[in-house]
Order: sequence, then C-alpha cells, then structure tokens
Amino acid sequence: MDWNLHSAEDLITALRAGDVTSVELTDQAIARIERDDKAINAICVPDFDRARAAAHAADQARARGEEHPLLGVPVTVKESYNVAGLTTTWGMPEHRDHVPAEDAVQVSRLRSAGAVVLGKTNVPLGLQDIQSFNAIYGTTNNPWDHTRTSGGSSGGSAAALAAGFGALSIGSDLAGSLRTPAHFCGVYAHKPSLGLAASRGMVPPDAPVLPVDLDLAVVGPMARTARDLTLLLDVMAGPDPLTHGVAYDVTLPPARHERLGDFRVLVLEEHPFIPTGAAVRAGVNRVADALTGAGARVERHSPLLPDLAEAATLYTQLLFSGSVARFPVEAYEQLRSRAAALSTDDRSLDATRLRGMLFSHRDWMEANGRRELHRHGWRQLFAEFDVVVCPITPTPAFPHDHNPDPLGRRLDIDSVEYPYFDQLVWAGAATMPGLPATAVPAGRSPEGLPVGVQLIGPMFEDRTPLRLAELLEQEIGGFRAPE
Repeated sequence: MDWNLHSAEDLITALRAGDVTSVELTDQAIARIERDDKAINAICVPDFDRARAAAHAADQARARGEEHPLLGVPVTVKESYNVAGLTTTWGMPEHRDHVPAEDAVQVSRLRSAGAVVLGKTNVPLGLQDIQSFNAIYGTTNNPWDHTRTSGGSSGGSAAALAAGFGALSIGSDLAGSLRTPAHFCGVYAHKPSLGLAASRGMVPPDAPVLPVDLDLAVVGPMARTARDLTLLLDVMAGPDPLTHGVAYDVTLPPARHERLGDFRVLVLEEHPFIPTGAAVRAGVNRVADALTGAGARVERHSPLLPDLAEAATLYTQLLFSGSVARFPVEAYEQLRSRAAALSTDDRSLDATRLRGMLFSHRDWMEANGRRELHRHGWRQLFAEFDVVVCPITPTPAFPHDHNPDPLGRRLDIDSVEYPYFDQLVWAGAATMPGLPATAVPAGRSPEGLPVGVQLIGPMFEDRTPLRLAELLEQEIGGFRAPE
C-alpha cells in the first residue's frame, strides 16, 4: 500500500495497529522523493541516512511500548531552521557551508515527539520573496503546474506536502510565508498567534542563536489536513525553555464552537489597495455559501472591522522597516535618495515601502502605538464574530518571475498589472496585529490551480479557526493530489 499521501493522523493509527512500520513509511517517502523531486525541487537538503536510522529507532521505541505524538511519522523542515549537521543557508550563497551544531527548538520538539526528519525544504533568498528560488538550490516548482511558483518563503514545504514528500512540515510566516504557499499548492497551514511557538534556531546563518521575541514573524505547521495542523501545533506551541518557559506552559482555550452552524463569521473579499481576482473571489464565496448553508451567521460588513487601508499601511511600514535593518550604510543612503525624490502626495504602497525602510526608532514607536489600537479593534470585533474569512493573495499561483529587482515585478490580476508586493496586504491583515490565521483549500481556478482562503481568529484562540477549518474540510472537501 502507498502511504505517501495519507494524513499524519492516518499514519499514526496504522503504526499503532501494526499495519505499517516507520521504516516502511520512510522508505516509501524517500523513494517518492527520489522519483519525483527532480521535477519539483522541493527537498533541497536530504537527510535520508539519518531518517532511516530515526525510523528504525521509532519502531524499536514502539515495540518497547513507548508512545509519542508523532512517533515514526516522516516529516520535512524548512531550510531556514537549524538542524544539527545539515547546512542552513537561507538561500544565501555566502553561507553555503554553514552547518549548525544544534537543532532549532522546533526541530528538537519534532524529534522529541518521535517524528522522522526526511530533510529540509527550499526557500527564497533570505526568505524575502513570495517565490522559492535561490542560487544555491535553484527553483521550486508548483506540483500543479511546473511553470508556476509554489510560493514563498515556505514554498518548498508546501510543494513537498502536495507531492507526498512526508506527512507534515514546519515553516515560518512574516508576510504570508506559510499561508501563501499553502494557497498556491492546495494544502493547509496555520500562522499561530504571535509568540505562541518558540522560534529560537530559526535564524539567519550570520546571526547568534538567541531566544528573541520576534516582531510580526512566527513559526508554524503545514499539513494536508486541518486535523493534522492541530496535531502539529500541539507539538510546536509553548514558550522558549530558556525564557518564558522557565515560568509557564501554554494551554490554549478550546474552540468557541464545535458545529459549523454555530459560528459567527465575517466574510471579506474586497481590499482598498488591491482587487481580488475572480478565481480567489469564487473560493471566498464557496466558503461563505457552505457556512450559510450550514446555518452559520455570515455577515459581509461590520463597523467593528479595523480600517483595512490603515492596517495595510501600518503592516507595510513595520515589515519593511525591519527588512532593511541590517542593510549596509551605502544601500541605506541610496534608499534615502530615492525616498527624497517621492512626491509628498504619494501615498501608494510602493511609497510606503520606501519610506518604511527609512524609519527611525521614533517612527517605529508611533506605528507600533497605532498597531495597539488596531489590536483593540480586533478584540472588539471578535466579541461579535468568531472568525474572519478572507483571501490570502488576490490570485492563484503565478508564473515564475525572477526579475532581480523585486520592486520592478508586476502581478497580473485578471489581465491588469499591479505592483508585486501589493499582494501582501491580505497576509498583513492577520500578521500586523499578531492574530492566528489558518489557510484552507477552497476549490480550483478555471485553469485547475488550487485556491485557498484564510480563517483569521482571535488572539491566542488558535483552536477556533483550526476547528472551523476541520468542519469546512468535511463540508467542501480539502486537499487533493495534483493531477
């Protein structure tokens, strides 16, 4: 029997019943990677010998009566996580020989849970793109259409899951880096609440491995089913044992509801900065129709919704002020010259990006204060609603675009071009205030490409959008293997 496209939950059941061994699962996964990954290029750093040894150890542990949440399940890890003995480059050629001596916290948690790490998945240069390609490992293709991107920056992980290379993967999300690849490849992902899962060891190769609290960025799970997301989040959640973990553990509240018809949902499909393409709009409406049909309360407008235009501006400022913090002085001065040439009336996102790159600490503090007002607004909204359903990006997966100047790229939305990075505004809706968001499949485009939507939930109530994702999977279907 071919187990490669089964859920982690199914594999765990089969392993416990003795229907399959971890060695057999691991050998099947490796064989599939060796057969199919030449065309997809998702697994950039294989670790097959150690994976087989870990699988053998998992089978021995089970024979001794041991039980762990992921015992014997083959998984992959985003290249940006430190894995002892494997290169961690973030796609940067100058770090192609960087080999950490210690696992990242989340890799340690995977191993403690009994998972078998098959290897690492591809990323964009410095994790700073909506595609996954770099000069070291090349380009990761979308399993549905090899001429299109798998997304970024967790694009290798999403492609691996869609292709059947392991049952689970761990990635990270700053600008939709979990959600966009899931949407493009037809799988599931969850961006946890900011600070819920420790990130130590998911760090650039030239940075010290310290237990820092990141702004905007999170680490999170990817899977082929919604229930598997919850299974993996339970392994990942919790503070760093070197800092907050000294004092407390995490206990997430249960989902607000168990039945689809009990949910109160706000559905959004329009953004003031960028249109939503027809294929994505259809996916949003498919989810809305399923909710309405099940008896859920579905609204299309609410005066409680924080202003999306201001939210996008704040997100852009916070995101790009951080993205250039380590730039050389010369590059910073070039940005200053470009910003000085802007018209004072230019309030486009392109101009906001450029000005954000030049933020002073005083500027950042002002933006952060306005972010807190938005967080309060979301708290008020979630007193009336349980989840917000909205796009992840305006389009399905787009063709590869390796223009070396990302600011010069354009996104085609129903035959009209828009600035490439403007598509990040929907990802920022959840990222800027630090809210949890679950990416779920919501159908196919007319060209047969996957389309997903995100379910945004209340802060630290991650189980609420995750539960709605499970119910929607039952109602409208979920992952389907590429044809």
